[in-house]
Amino acid sequence: MTQELKDKLTEWAVTYNDPLYFSTDPIIFPKHFAEKLAQGQALLQDVEVAAVIAAHLAWGRRSMIVRDCERAMEEMNWQPYNYIMSADYRDDNSSLHRTVKWSDFAAICGRLRAYYSEGKKDEENSLESLSIADFRTIIYGAKEDRNAPNKKICMMRRWMIRADGKVDLGLWRQSSPKDLIIPLDVHVYTQAKALGLCERKAKDLKTALEITDNLKEVFPEDPCLGDFALFGYGVNL
Repeated sequence: MTQELKDKLTEWAVTYNDPLYFSTDPIIFPKHFAEKLAQGQALLQDVEVAAVIAAHLAWGRRSMIVRDCERAMEEMNWQPYNYIMSADYRDDNSSLHRTVKWSDFAAICGRLRAYYSEGKKDEENSLESLSIADFRTIIYGAKEDRNAPNKKICMMRRWMIRADGKVDLGLWRQSSPKDLIIPLDVHVYTQAKALGLCERKAKDLKTALEITDNLKEVFPEDPCLGDFALFGYGVNL
């Protein structure tokens, strides 16, 4: 990687790691509860549930994502953890967001309740102790797939682990930002490919790791800071 590219990636990361650019991003929902947590008005689990739901719905146009995340939060009466533990979920075949049905939402809620009800997993009974693979199967109910990039899980982990006090929340403190994997979707792949950060054609886990490893050349302790750099490159195309 050239020094010129490293400098540009650093510049974009510094510029776009700013809440100004994420006021209409699904992260605003877990951030709402993180702010309430800081005021003693919410639980860590409220933030986690909001993050799980917002990440699951985070595909498509931002305005539609935010609209439908808000619908989900309203269904939960803006009390995500209480709603999960109530076991009384909206469960029908109408659409919540694109192809995601309310029945899919209810299934995720049920799996979250089962996890939280099993007993103390760690100091705060948090989802943090789940691996990416376990998160995929235990919470989202997807089949095991060792090649999947698991974009929504990697994005949610970025939200919960990165702790620079800007966009991300930094509430999972037993995990390290240096172990995060870039949330890989078509847009990230296209930007990374254009910048020479990946050579593979498949949009799979190996490609996500390839991009992440290249970003570690610039951000060795925090490769997902590079997520903001790629966002910045997209803005500046």
